[in-house]
Amino acid sequence: MKKILVLGAGAQGSTVAQRLDECPEVREIICADHDGKAVRRLTGNLKKAKGLQVDASVKENITKIAEGADLIINALPLNFGKNVLDSALQVKADYQDFAACENIMPAGNQEEEWGSWVEGIKIMYNEYGPKFRKADRLAIIGTGSAPGLICAAARKAVKELDSCETIYNIVYEGVQARRFLPFWWSPVTALSDMADEAYAFENGKIIKTVNFTRPIYRKYDYLDQEVRFVEHTHDEPVHMGLNSKKYFKGARNIYFKYAGAGVDFAEPLFRAGLLSKKAEYIDGHPVVPFRVILKHLPHAPKYRDEIKEIIDEGLVSDSGCMVVEAYGKKDGVDTKIEVHVMAPGLKDSFKKAGITAEMYLTGQAGFLFTKMFLEDRYDQKGLISSDMLTYDEIDHYFSEAEKMDITLDIRKGRDSVWKKEEA
Repeated sequence: MKKILVLGAGAQGSTVAQRLDECPEVREIICADHDGKAVRRLTGNLKKAKGLQVDASVKENITKIAEGADLIINALPLNFGKNVLDSALQVKADYQDFAACENIMPAGNQEEEWGSWVEGIKIMYNEYGPKFRKADRLAIIGTGSAPGLICAAARKAVKELDSCETIYNIVYEGVQARRFLPFWWSPVTALSDMADEAYAFENGKIIKTVNFTRPIYRKYDYLDQEVRFVEHTHDEPVHMGLNSKKYFKGARNIYFKYAGAGVDFAEPLFRAGLLSKKAEYIDGHPVVPFRVILKHLPHAPKYRDEIKEIIDEGLVSDSGCMVVEAYGKKDGVDTKIEVHVMAPGLKDSFKKAGITAEMYLTGQAGFLFTKMFLEDRYDQKGLISSDMLTYDEIDHYFSEAEKMDITLDIRKGRDSVWKKEEA
């Protein structure tokens, strides 16, 4: 019987907490967030949970409530990551993060920098990995839907090839409400991803790219239109690029391409400079454009009554896709492997669990990584990202996902045109 600390009562943290409440392996759940109202609303319907209000910018606050925890699940914004990592080590708990860490220390420790975000990921692998191994514990980063499920799907795709040259991680958020609702998860995280520089792994090196550029176009058979996918700030090219030789058969090009209502909303703002985080003087007053935009964004729906209200209003669209395309050689022939992740849309997610499609896919995908902790399914110690699981762990993960109607459609075919696409 395990004690679990869930940090963050947003869409992802609340979904995982609800699933944990059903698990016989769980003795106690501590749900903590700076938003006391959100914590109380979450824990009010859970049998095993206790809610706490916490300021996670102070590491000692986390350490205090983490005492005795077997696993800490980090569903907080990126800038709190290092505090939670350090707390997990201090109390000797396993660690799970839906994302990773931001490039600087949390508030109060600004003098210590991690360097660039990419260097921060390397530090997590190279410095925190040995620390967790020494503590005989496992930390896994990037355990939502993307990164997370999509990384495991990429491994499934590459397994079908003898060698791999290029991987596209492709996501289309096609669920669109009639009301103004550009993002179905944390607006600050979503908008930051739209504002920050993107990365790709190209010709064997991690490079910086510009968001909303270098488009590709896809028309999958279950989409009713051709979709334009663009560069977007995401973890996959960094994690998978750093691990390309060992886990992706030497892939030299790895991309993340994104589309959907959030892109349509944010792209003109980005091009107009309205996602800048630098203060400008307007009529003699300092103004940060990013914060002005963020201030006017609605929160992500996470409660049953508000989700039902959105559905009852009618939807503009209830579609989407998550696809991995892997290109390489099989038996000496140019080969393309497509892995399509099939999951419930908004209406079906609400019928099944009373939550949004984003909460269903990311929360359930994240919970499956948690469930493997509860069942002692992991063989590793140290710190890994979700693209570094063993094939046995990946197969088990997807066998469990299938029980939640999250399935893979693997398509194989010849292809020799793909090399020209990024030119």
